[in-house]
Amino acid sequence: MSNTVFVGNLSYTVEGPDLRSAFANFGDITEAKVIKDFHTGRSRGYGFVTFSTENEAQKAVDGMNDREINGRSVRVNLARNKTASNGGFGQNRGGFNRRNNDSYHASQDR
Repeated sequence: MSNTVFVGNLSYTVEGPDLRSAFANFGDITEAKVIKDFHTGRSRGYGFVTFSTENEAQKAVDGMNDREINGRSVRVNLARNKTASNGGFGQNRGGFNRRNNDSYHASQDR
């Protein structure tokens, strides 16, 4: 289980302190942040609130899911751990004029 909750469907006007005050009744908050776009600095419409215990996080999910923050009904779930990624590239990396070795060698045998 996680002690961090994901908060989605946030109004673009919500900031970290707004999240902290909205979730303050559920326990000791160690961090509250709204995720922002790197280039524009505008909110991406979601954020995370980290509690000191998993029990507090579960209380927050139960108490805040489908509630309103700044006029919008928010979705609140326990945050999932980030999984390892290879950066979006699979085994077949492709590339310009990249050939399959078998077909290349077969053409050389003629």
